[in-house]
Amino acid sequence: MSQSKTVVVVESPAKAKTIKKYLGPGYEVLASYGHVRDLVAKEGAVLPEQQFAMRYEGIERNQRHVEAIAKAVRGAERLLLATDPDREGEAIAWHLAELLRERKAIDGKPVQRVVFHEITQRAIQEAVEHPGAISMDLVNAQQARRALDYLVGFNISPLLWKKIRRGLSAGRVQSPALRLIVEREEEIEAFVPREYWTLDAIAGKGKVSFPARLTQFEGDKIEQFSIVDAERAHQVRDTIAAQADGQLKVAAITRRSRKRNPAPPFITSTLQQEASKRFGFTAQRTMRIAQQLYEGIDIGAGPVGLITYMRTDSTSLAQEAVAEIRQVIDERFGAGALPKSPNVFKTKSKNAQEAHEAIRPSSAARTPESLRGHLSAEQLKLYTLIWNRAVACQMNPAQIDTVAVDLCPPQNPKTLLRATGSTVREPGFLAVYDNREEGEEAESSLPALEQGELVALRELKANQHFTEPPPRYNEASLIKALEEFGIGRPSTYASIITTLQQREYVVLDGKRFRPTDVGRVVSRFLTEFFTQYVDYDFTARLEDELDAVSRGEAEWIPVLERFWKPFHERVEQTETSVARRDVTTQLLDEACPECGKPLAIRLGKRGNFIGCTGYPECKYTRDIKSDGSEPEPAPELLDRKCPECGGDLAYKRGRYGRFIGCVNYPTCKYVEPLNKPKDTGVACPECKQGTLMERKSRYGKLFYSCSRYPDCKYAVWDPPIAEPCPKCGHAIMTIKTTKRRGVEKLCPVKTCGYREPAPELAEAAG
Repeated sequence: MSQSKTVVVVESPAKAKTIKKYLGPGYEVLASYGHVRDLVAKEGAVLPEQQFAMRYEGIERNQRHVEAIAKAVRGAERLLLATDPDREGEAIAWHLAELLRERKAIDGKPVQRVVFHEITQRAIQEAVEHPGAISMDLVNAQQARRALDYLVGFNISPLLWKKIRRGLSAGRVQSPALRLIVEREEEIEAFVPREYWTLDAIAGKGKVSFPARLTQFEGDKIEQFSIVDAERAHQVRDTIAAQADGQLKVAAITRRSRKRNPAPPFITSTLQQEASKRFGFTAQRTMRIAQQLYEGIDIGAGPVGLITYMRTDSTSLAQEAVAEIRQVIDERFGAGALPKSPNVFKTKSKNAQEAHEAIRPSSAARTPESLRGHLSAEQLKLYTLIWNRAVACQMNPAQIDTVAVDLCPPQNPKTLLRATGSTVREPGFLAVYDNREEGEEAESSLPALEQGELVALRELKANQHFTEPPPRYNEASLIKALEEFGIGRPSTYASIITTLQQREYVVLDGKRFRPTDVGRVVSRFLTEFFTQYVDYDFTARLEDELDAVSRGEAEWIPVLERFWKPFHERVEQTETSVARRDVTTQLLDEACPECGKPLAIRLGKRGNFIGCTGYPECKYTRDIKSDGSEPEPAPELLDRKCPECGGDLAYKRGRYGRFIGCVNYPTCKYVEPLNKPKDTGVACPECKQGTLMERKSRYGKLFYSCSRYPDCKYAVWDPPIAEPCPKCGHAIMTIKTTKRRGVEKLCPVKTCGYREPAPELAEAAG
């Protein structure tokens, strides 16, 4: 058997299998299985005093793969290094070449670099025909990044051990990310809600109902805080109701047209954000699935790469890809869906590698429907998302007609309520992909109205609201914030989030990140004593400098030198001048009830607690709120008594959240859930023994189920009423409220479908 003339090395065996199919018998394709060499795992791996010399060692688990590559290269004519097309892939290629030189496997043989932005026959053959050299600019940028991470980790982590607790560690990009989460939590805790009221009406024409909101009262514009108490709100409501007397007049109609432009094709961060919002995928899961799609999946005729490389911050598309996408659009949606010239999107990041492409299908002709039988459910979801976004980005904008109708009491044009609606006149890209932002209203329509026409005022309510604090970060919003601040790069977002969770600096609370007590202390320590190094602008500038190195515009050693000297001085100063108590203790303006010395919030093995500063002489302690921000306030009492002992009931917090319990605990152990099911009094139509209880689903949506659950599993989503269906005789009806139809009575039996308007039940439906 003749030996291969060319050895091609990629990172993963799945990718090797796909590429081998395209290259044929003259090539042997092997996998390195990722990184092959790393810094030695001990102090002294980076030597600042020796021009930042870096000491590497082979990664033990991959040495057998390196030996297999070395053996194949000795019998080959040339070596092509085809690791991933980014800085990390370039560094792996360089490390592998260095190891092969040490083993004398490539003496005198050409070592060349090829990159595959997509795993297709055309792209692979073109890359192999035009090989290049390893880019030392990219390698040095990666070496500088690795050195910085090492220097931060090996210098700050021991400080955390001494000043906080053993086993902690800090990272160059994880620390600013942790600061983001902690600062958001502190912002939430400091938030003071403000009360405000809105006046909301349900107007109707014929069988169609639509909402309207008060925007002007007696000539004065109504803004968010124009009405801030119940008395004023009800006064305004009663005045309008008296003036309207059941009718409103159409005072003005404003019609406009607007365009909604398609979003650019995906880059790494936007793909992670959309997959999180639409499917609940973590960033790590999204990248794992994308890697599978990129490396190749068997779709009937062997493995083929279905998408382009998924670590990119460029929104560029290859001309041939745009041409194919436009052809697909023409065939599926007609020439009217195509703009005259291709849409071009400007990349936001000034450091984006424009040689890369956005994430797109390797062939737009390969539709999601054609792959349904070959992909797993999660692979099909992600491929469909990528395909839809790439196709939509080359389609016409959507043309949307909007209408705003001002309504007033028939005899008072100085009081106005506004109803708005919109309809899609030309769907454009919306036929493929809806890029509506989170919280943006869906399209809604109004009935045909004419100025001066009278419509029915079916309901007018004064609604109380409170301003809400900003939400905690979820994966999508955290990635967006990291991108906006310039912290990390596309390939690092998933690892940043994973690391914060693995170190137990943050936990997921309802799919949103909440800092732990330890995470708060670590963030406070770094923010107070290493302010510059967790500063968002500093972190972003450092990333910019590393990007300049990768482009050959800066040398990597000076970048390290500028960072190292002040950082090292800060480490030494902190080690000698900061005591552990300065970090783990926060004094309170409160005296110990036992000895009179000041109390303080302290970090213990199980989180924060309040303890006396006179410890160990005084051992007074007490628990504090789970967020560790302040002492537990006096219990919030309810206006009813404990049914077992007659004591007060109060809101309490336990390991599973808030609940209601007796203040006489542990003498009395009565507890009840915070959201105790509310009995509607409507008999269950199925078992005829229990009653329907108002409950809340795990996602916060109300539903109504039998009190005898799990013995009886009857449930409906809408409020029930004890009234039989006039059509099928089912024992109950339900109340349903929609913007289009208003309040209706519905039969819950799907095969029946009976419904009738019921505006008199609006209050019960609310």
